[in-house]
Amino acid sequence: MTPAIETQSMQEPPPARLAVADEFLPRQSKALRRHFWPFRSPFQLIDATRLRQLSYSIFDQGFSVGGMFLANIALARTQTKEEYGIFALTYSVFTFLSGLHNAAVLEAYTIYGSGRYHRHFASYARLLWRSNAWLCLVLTLAVAAVWGALAQLAPRYASRTLLGLALACGVLLTASFLRRTFYMQRRPQLAARFSAAFFFLDVALLWLLVRTNRLNGFWAFAIAALAWSAAGLFVAHEVPGTSSQENFLQIKPRYWSEHWKYSRWVLVTALVFQFLTQGYYWLAAGILSVKEAGELRSLNNLVMPLDQVFVALTLLILPALSLRFAAQGLAGLVPLWKRYCFGWLLVTSSFAASLLLVGKPAMHVLYAGRFDDVAALLSVLAVLPVVMGIGNTINAALKAMEKPQAVFYAYVASGAATFLIGLPLILRFSVRGAVFGMLASAGAYTTALGIAFAAYSRAEARRPRFCVSGKENLLV
Repeated sequence: MTPAIETQSMQEPPPARLAVADEFLPRQSKALRRHFWPFRSPFQLIDATRLRQLSYSIFDQGFSVGGMFLANIALARTQTKEEYGIFALTYSVFTFLSGLHNAAVLEAYTIYGSGRYHRHFASYARLLWRSNAWLCLVLTLAVAAVWGALAQLAPRYASRTLLGLALACGVLLTASFLRRTFYMQRRPQLAARFSAAFFFLDVALLWLLVRTNRLNGFWAFAIAALAWSAAGLFVAHEVPGTSSQENFLQIKPRYWSEHWKYSRWVLVTALVFQFLTQGYYWLAAGILSVKEAGELRSLNNLVMPLDQVFVALTLLILPALSLRFAAQGLAGLVPLWKRYCFGWLLVTSSFAASLLLVGKPAMHVLYAGRFDDVAALLSVLAVLPVVMGIGNTINAALKAMEKPQAVFYAYVASGAATFLIGLPLILRFSVRGAVFGMLASAGAYTTALGIAFAAYSRAEARRPRFCVSGKENLLV
């Protein structure tokens, strides 16, 4: 670097990045040692605003998945194991569609909307709203076409549960888009209101179906779509972008090339993501039977609540990580990630201990004794959130660094572990082998992410950074 350029970089950082830093970062600079030491006192770590936002986020996530969770439990208690296995496989299809939706729309929307395009958020959100609508329409027609083809060619595989998914998937994915938008606006209370309205409507419809003995996989998806549609009325006037007259593509005419550059990695990641956990349902169904797939799902239902708490935290943390990295680089991102990782490790370890203590009795009560024959495996599966949790925090940090390719390679590693380790275990030990295989795949996933994060952090540390005069600790 020449002396002239060096002088400029020390005195006049780029205006846009400086504005981001001035507007969103604390006025008091932090000591550089925070970059290496993540721990703070509870009074420093939690304030009233953060606690309130976290509470809203947890309530939102609990309400948003609570309806389908209760439907899962009701189906497991009232349907045969084979019928519940079919629902579990169909729900894994919805998980795959959610991954595609996340890759094509939500991921880049969150990263760019919270970071580099936050000043044009209204027009940006309006553009992505249209993209979301088209994608949901395409996915709905695709699932409906698959169901129609099965009904004609192989009627035994054309379950009504799949038809219910075809009718509901567009509404469910659009609800995810709207909730994500509220988080990007730093308004989790709106997401919580939206999800609460859905939950109580869905539970009322679910109770009615159980009382009339009409609950099945089709209606589980159908009432979820009806409840989300009705809940939208409670927040319809809060949807952003409706009053903006700005044309985002006129401001950023090359946006879609940037979007694709990021999303292509997330898209292929969504394809291989299925092999991490969802793939085990299909392997169990294909090698064993749909009954075993239902048993595996019944075990995983007790681990799912912690996954939803993590999603709630990530909805708050990921925009903050993206903004800190855009403004400060590693100096802003790493301390927040360390606190995030350490805190989540404490949560997952406590949850695993609680499952070891009360998991079997809880499973007996939840399923009315229908899955007691596999309840012993819950003590093994309890370790899964601990292993996955560490990797998921690194996943969020890499996304904030705009390195989705690293996440893709981590899922490739986990998929390889599924076939090289998980498949032989299923063949040898049935459902028990699938549980141990999930742990092996999660270990491969977390290890690959850790290696990638270390490598990208070293490369980022070598890049030149700007120092703002008067704020000796603010690196952008």
